[in-house]
Amino acid sequence: MGGPGLPSSGSSVSLPPGPSGMMETVRCGLLAALLALGVVCGAQPVKFKDCGSKTGQINTVDITSCPSLPCVLHRGQTYGVNVTFTSSTSSQTSKAVVHGILSGIAIPFSIPNADGCKSGIQCPIQNNQKYNYINSLPIKREYPSVKLVVQWELKDDNSDDIFCWVIPVEISG
Repeated sequence: MGGPGLPSSGSSVSLPPGPSGMMETVRCGLLAALLALGVVCGAQPVKFKDCGSKTGQINTVDITSCPSLPCVLHRGQTYGVNVTFTSSTSSQTSKAVVHGILSGIAIPFSIPNADGCKSGIQCPIQNNQKYNYINSLPIKREYPSVKLVVQWELKDDNSDDIFCWVIPVEISG
């Protein structure tokens, strides 16, 4: 029993076809949302060391498939990273910088998207706001089996660290 202008129960309503490609857009959006949810849901909190967060405070660092330290990262796999933090600055942009530190030498790690504003953060970043930064860390097959420290920074407009954290990892075959 529908109200005014509504069909009664049991009847069907035909909707006009939407613009072409609309269904594909919905599917792509849904797929992106599910992938992001998988990164967040499969992640586990890890004990991290703050390495100089200047314009923010880290609340949690979650990494997929890392139940204990050092995180064992397998070559050819990609690991989800979710950092919950509170900003103590305003910034129009944010940029991630990731290094593997081996014997005191910082070696750049490639990540899929260094732009923090395209990694779960809606920019501009506001002072005293809480954010979830979501990205991934691909471990390339050509990486050697080695123990090292991963350092992950998110920089603001002035290149100051909104957050900086380090964890020990072991890359294995």
